[in-house]
Amino acid sequence: MAKISKSFAKERIAQLRREIEEHNHSYYVLATPVISDFEYDMLMLELQGLEARFPEFASHDSPSLKVGSDLADPSEGFTQVEHRYPMLSLSNSYNEGELYDFHQRVANVAGEPFTYSCELKFDGTAICLIYKEGKLVQAITRGDGIKGDDVSRNIVSIESIPHILQGDNIPEEFEIRGEIFMPYEAFERLNEERTAAGEAPFANPRNAASGSLKLLNPSLVKERGLDCILYHLLGEDLPFSTHSEAIKAAASWGFHISEKSIEAKDMEEVIGYVKEWEERRKELPYATDGIVIKVNQLDIQRQLGYTAKSPRWATAFKFKPEQALTEVLSIDYQVGRTGAITPVANLEPVPLSGTTVRRASLHNLDQMELLDIRVGDLVYVEKGGEIIPKITGVEFSKRHADLPKPIFPTNCPDCGTPLERDPDQARHYCPNRDGCPTQIKGRFIHFVSRKAMDILAGEATISLFYDKGLIHTLPDLYRLKAEDILGLEGWQQKSVDNLLTSIEQSKQVPFERVLYALGIRHIGEATARVAASTFGSIDRLAAASKEDLLQVDDFGEIMAESLISYFADEANRLTIEELRSFGLQFALAKEEKVVLSDRLKGATIVVSGNFSISREEIKALIAAHGGKCVSSVSGKTAYLLSGEKSGPEKLRRAEKLGTKVITEEDLLKMIEEEVS
Repeated sequence: MAKISKSFAKERIAQLRREIEEHNHSYYVLATPVISDFEYDMLMLELQGLEARFPEFASHDSPSLKVGSDLADPSEGFTQVEHRYPMLSLSNSYNEGELYDFHQRVANVAGEPFTYSCELKFDGTAICLIYKEGKLVQAITRGDGIKGDDVSRNIVSIESIPHILQGDNIPEEFEIRGEIFMPYEAFERLNEERTAAGEAPFANPRNAASGSLKLLNPSLVKERGLDCILYHLLGEDLPFSTHSEAIKAAASWGFHISEKSIEAKDMEEVIGYVKEWEERRKELPYATDGIVIKVNQLDIQRQLGYTAKSPRWATAFKFKPEQALTEVLSIDYQVGRTGAITPVANLEPVPLSGTTVRRASLHNLDQMELLDIRVGDLVYVEKGGEIIPKITGVEFSKRHADLPKPIFPTNCPDCGTPLERDPDQARHYCPNRDGCPTQIKGRFIHFVSRKAMDILAGEATISLFYDKGLIHTLPDLYRLKAEDILGLEGWQQKSVDNLLTSIEQSKQVPFERVLYALGIRHIGEATARVAASTFGSIDRLAAASKEDLLQVDDFGEIMAESLISYFADEANRLTIEELRSFGLQFALAKEEKVVLSDRLKGATIVVSGNFSISREEIKALIAAHGGKCVSSVSGKTAYLLSGEKSGPEKLRRAEKLGTKVITEEDLLKMIEEEVS
């Protein structure tokens, strides 16, 4: 084992924790993972190894001790519910040696013969179903493993989940857990519909299933074609001695149980099952990413128990990312709405992980040069963890000697403007923001999207209106009249009325969505919501200094500089004023601003740890009494509100700067006259 210094270990541990938390946020909150499961697990294994070698750097806040993400905020419109039994994650194995190590650990504790249950690992979103007296009473998502969203109203729309059980010996009360997933056929149909409507397609069936489960309209959930397979029973005094027996009983009551599961007498049979399905998974109509191996005997499961985040009696063998070899037919250079130039390889269509891959992003010039890719090359394409396809390498032994190196454009492929290089992100950009047609159309498409202004206009409509000279800047949408549109190809009175009605209704869209709709670079949906709640209005946000912005939760240098740059542009300020004149919301509604007192007026407070109520409720309470929550301790911080498992770095920083540390009880005393 290589020797490393304590200082290096400390720095690397901190870096890994930050990186893993960012990926947790992408996966659990945004439902848009950016790396494969394998890549994520390698980061986690490195962190766990360093923490074991350097226990002096241990922290209760480490993602190695958590299930899911502590960033997994409750979804809007759903109530959070605490799990009776925590929904833990599984430890992962990637080779036969790790499976034999798992077997040895189990055998050392068991002291008697045992078998394994082997099951396909479905790639969807975990669900917990609660039944009482044979009736479904509640459905809860995994969430952070301790609390999840109550999605009962949507679960009843999934045909494979029984509402009332049939059969004998049904326990009076129990939980059954499984996976909500979207079959490939339903996934492809949904993405075709989204593309036709001008909406972004889902990256993979897992994201589609997770997103569908959080829709606020149950009738839309029913249309998504979701399915569910159950695989784990929990309850007090259940009358079973093995996991297989419990699952067989569940099937007799009406639950959808996998028919692919087996009982294996030893690890050789387990490995045989793994090898069989690593190949046969390509035949399945849904996504799988591995095999779950469980000790079958429930009394031995109880002996083995749990770690902080996973059961000791189960492990998941993760399949290697599926790979295909195909030819690069051409390379396009796409212009995004922010001006970023993205090279995209057009590929000879190839089946991969249940879908046909035709295109793969090459990200930027640096990535192209790293791959040394040429048009005509045979390249390896992967979809690790069912993520968006990516090119992982070139088969140089098959390269023809005369293949020329692709030339990255020096001018915008759309408007011809010389490109500029962004040194921070290794990307090229077209700076012609107000004259590049693709950028202009892209801003409109973003502005009208469902999560922004929710205007009934897709990509085809935006292109038509732009090409006809009806729109050029965002306020032009609010200048549209029926006579401008009637007579255009495909437009009749009813469709015109629907469009104009949706434009009028968009004037009631709340400030945080309007802010997101403006399309400010690096300001996403969640960031816009935080900025809106912190500053309350576009005017206060525009007047904020960089230092002010860096005090906002989850804001970094890039976001702060992007906002300052946006508001410094006179054209952007004019756009805002024009949109304001049409009645758009550029401040939080009065009813959204709960003001109870000014007891904390002017006080900046950092919140760290767990409390008797959620962090969001704590922050809302502070804001209601005039205080302002910031993300990091600085010389201007008035208080560090410290709860259970408060971050040690923040405590050390507070001690160094002399910042007063207060408890939840202290906070309530400071405002007690107002809340009593």
